[in-house]
Formats: sequence, C-alpha cells, structure tokens
Amino acid sequence: MRHVILLTALLMVTPDPQQGPGDRPAANPRATRSVVLARNGIIATSQPLASAAGLRVLQQGGNAIDAAVTAAAVLAVVEPTMNGIGGDLFAIVYDAKTRTVRALNASGRAPAAATVDEFRRRNLDAIPYRGELSVSVPGVVDGWNELLSRHGTTPLGKALEPAVGYARDGFAVTEIIATQWKEAERVLARDPAAASTFLPGGHAPNPGDVFRNPRLAATLELIVKGGRDAFYRGAIARDIGADIERRKGLVAEADLAAHRSDWIQPISTTYRGYEVLELPPNTQGVVALEMLNILEGYDVAALGHNSAAYLHLLVEAKRIAFADRDAWLADADAVPPRALERMLSKDYAAERRREINMERSARDYKALALTGSAPGADDHPDARGDTIYLTAADREGNVVSLIQSIYESFGAGIVAGDTGIVLHNRGSLFSLKPGHPNLLAAGHRPFHTLVPAMVLKDKKPWLSFGVMGGDMQPQGHVQVLLNLIDFGMNVQEAGEAARFRHSAAGLALESAISPEARFGLDARGHRLITSIGAFGGFQGILIDPKTGVLMGGSDPRKDGGAIGY
Repeated sequence: MRHVILLTALLMVTPDPQQGPGDRPAANPRATRSVVLARNGIIATSQPLASAAGLRVLQQGGNAIDAAVTAAAVLAVVEPTMNGIGGDLFAIVYDAKTRTVRALNASGRAPAAATVDEFRRRNLDAIPYRGELSVSVPGVVDGWNELLSRHGTTPLGKALEPAVGYARDGFAVTEIIATQWKEAERVLARDPAAASTFLPGGHAPNPGDVFRNPRLAATLELIVKGGRDAFYRGAIARDIGADIERRKGLVAEADLAAHRSDWIQPISTTYRGYEVLELPPNTQGVVALEMLNILEGYDVAALGHNSAAYLHLLVEAKRIAFADRDAWLADADAVPPRALERMLSKDYAAERRREINMERSARDYKALALTGSAPGADDHPDARGDTIYLTAADREGNVVSLIQSIYESFGAGIVAGDTGIVLHNRGSLFSLKPGHPNLLAAGHRPFHTLVPAMVLKDKKPWLSFGVMGGDMQPQGHVQVLLNLIDFGMNVQEAGEAARFRHSAAGLALESAISPEARFGLDARGHRLITSIGAFGGFQGILIDPKTGVLMGGSDPRKDGGAIGY
C-alpha cells in the first residue's frame, strides 16, 4: 500500500538538452509515479501528512523554509521510527533575496562528562550502540528555530501546531512505518518509558491503527509557548537531564543549555558543469564529492546504465572515498589539516582514479598519508540507521534541503521520562581508539552520516535532493546525480531507478538490476549479498532553468509524496 498525494502532475518530462548531458535517452524510460509540476510552490517529504502540512503553509503565504520546518515537525511525530525532537538536523538554504547559499549544522555534541577515561572506568572499550551512553545532545529543535529566525516568516510555535495536533489527536500508521515499528518491538520493550509510549497494548501499531503520543504533545506545547529555550533551558531540559542521571548516563541539563547550532558554508565540487553542494565535516558530504571527482574522468554513460562495468566503477570509486572518510572525518576541529582539501581536489581524484582496475575489484583501498601525519585507523562501523529527508521551494525562489534523524530505528531505544521524546544514539559513532580524529572528546560532534544536497547551475538552484539511509546517503547521491546528468532521466525516474548499496559486508543490488550485470560483477570479484538494509529513500525538486517550473520527485520506496500548486 502506498499513500500518494499528487495535486499537479504530468506523465513524464524529458530534460532539456540545453541543461547539459541530459539529451541522452533515459535508461529508465518510465517510472511508477509521475513527476509533480508546480509554479507557486512544492514540497517533497517521506510521509504524505507532512507533505500536506507543508503545502498548506505554502498556500497560506509562507515560504519554503516555513513549509519545511512545519513538515519536519510533523515527521517528528508521524514517523517516530526514524526521527524526532531527540535527534539532529542539517540543512542547506538558498535565499532568493540575497542570492546566497548557507548551510546549517544543527547536530549535537558530546556531553562534558563524556571522556575516554570515563568509558575506561566503566570497563568499556567501545561506546554502546544503544542506551543512555550512546546519547549526544539533540540539535533538532534549535535547528528549526535557527531556520525560522534567519530565513522564515513564521514563529516556531505556529510551525509546530500541526505536529501538536497529530501527537494529541493521533494519526493512522502507514504500512512501511508499521513494519519498521514492529522490527523495533524488542528494543522498545527493554525500556519501560519507551514501551509505555510506543507499544500500546504491549505491541507495535498495525497498519491503519491510530497512534497517539499525548506526552509528546504536551512537550511540543511547552515549546510552542516557551520557544527553543523550553527545550534547552526549561522544563524539558530538566526532565531529560534528570532521566539520564537516573540511568547513570552522561548528558546533563547543563549540556543542553550549552548547545548551539552553526551556520556554515557548504563545500562543493563541479561535475560536468554543475556545482554540487554538500555539508562539510562532521558529516560525510565530502564523500559524494570525491566520488564525483573520480567518476568525472570516465564516460560513464557509454558504459550503460546499471551495467556490470558501470556498477563496478561506481563501487570502486565509493570504496576509495569511504577509505578516506573512515581515516579522516570527524568533528570539524579534529579533521587532520589538508584532509578536506585533498578529498575535494581534482588532482587527488585523478591520482586515485589510476588505482581502479576496470576488470577487477581491488582487495582494499587505503587513505593516502597526509604530509606530516599518517591516516587514522579504519574505525567507522557500517552506518545502518535510516532517517527522513525533505525539500521545499517557493514562488520567490527560496529553496531548502533538510535532513533530520535519531540515527537507528528509535534511536538509543530510550524515552526521556514523561516527555515522549526518543533520544538518539548518534554518540555511538565516536571512537574510543587513541589517535583517530573521531576520538570521543567533550564538546566535540561525532562523525555524522546526515547529508542534504543541492546542485546549482549558473549560480541558481537546479536541484535540491537527498537520499536517506546511513552509509547509503553519499552512494545514493552519486547514483541519482548520474541518472539525471549522464543518463537524462527526469527527477522522478532518477530517484526510482534501481540502486546498489555497498558496505564491508558486500554488494547488495536491487532486484531490477539484470542477471547479466550480476554475473559481470561476480566475475570482477565483487561479493554479492542478498540484503544489507535499506537502499534509501529519495526526495527531490528540480527547477527548470528556462521556465522556473518546479518538478518534484518522490521515492516509492517510502510512503511520501511530492505535492505542489
């Protein structure tokens, strides 16, 4: 079952050849959903209730940022498996008035008590994946406030009203979310507060059940009345701090009071005349950019879409970029000097490109030593967690690309007291191994997987998009971009086309990838596996540079939809 809201649609749209290499015939000539077209405003999210809430904001005169925050707050209620106000957020914003792009890092930091010595005192040589010790400070609420304060037209309290309603009055649980919820039953059952909040009657809701979270509704109402300080300095902060203290965790009330989000400049590279924007460390946006730099040296279209040669090349580029990621990415202040510059360098990409054998998968790739320092040990586990992504654009030309998450399904698996808030487990991605840039340190941000993206053409937004799912995100970004730029697909086709997901466990392929491609990959030495978790969920908006028409795409792998007017 899929829930789709399409207010304006056209069967298929072929990219204009003047936009770039899009004059090549599409490799996937049809998609199960239609491209959504609009002239006044459009929003694409992973859940139809959130898309509808954002559209109402646009129709009532709000801008893209107002719509995005409203939708993000709804998602924090109706898709609790993947995100919530106990998690983190990143965004890229194009401001039409100033014609500038800025990025927001609203991820939280390690608490003051979080030190390597403290974990050693507890006889731990790694941070637990779940539970109170995996929690870092949540950044979502401050992120929403920053977006609205700097670029919105509506106050935070008004933006939260639809979310309050769904938490208080309930919403019908969709099939995909019900399945994710069911898979997390055992995790939720271990924590009394989580079980009483999210396992009504002792079990996860079934598809079509109406779920209510009155405790979260009360918490959101406190934020409506008291703003972001109600979360970071008021009653909510006290409740979270007291609950973590009772559990003998590390996050304290003072850590929430010290939290701040940061406005930063996105990083970028060019790919065949397009400027691709991503977030810098502590997150992994540079991985997608390094992959694109490597791939730009090949005629990837000539290899054939999702052929064995094409997939082999992308996987090898991914493995090189991930080797660099695992050696160097961490809190922005802890990334080794010149590491980011190197990963963004076209010359470095050419150097790494020479390592790729088109007939054979390499056994391993290593990060190349930086001047004066050796690369850190490979210490990032395969990031399995999923997330939500949304994007919105308005008639004035404002565009926002936003992603938020609690990392793993239901995060740390704990709910803070009577708040109804699931706390995230992003702190589990810190390392406890001396010498690695991502070493746990009080006040540092952990290595992060969340990456929203935006693409400019002639300094104007051409595409705003994201692909959800832990380590899948940069892999998905590259696959979608090549679908659009090299293979001429429209924004819906590009998001629907079959994908691969590679990890240390092996190479997983979606079922639509041909037997011939599978045979060719096996012959090149790739270890094919049947399952490795989600292949991500895509949402995207493409803006026609000639007409300004907004074109929305939404992935059928999720429940959501793109809608506009």
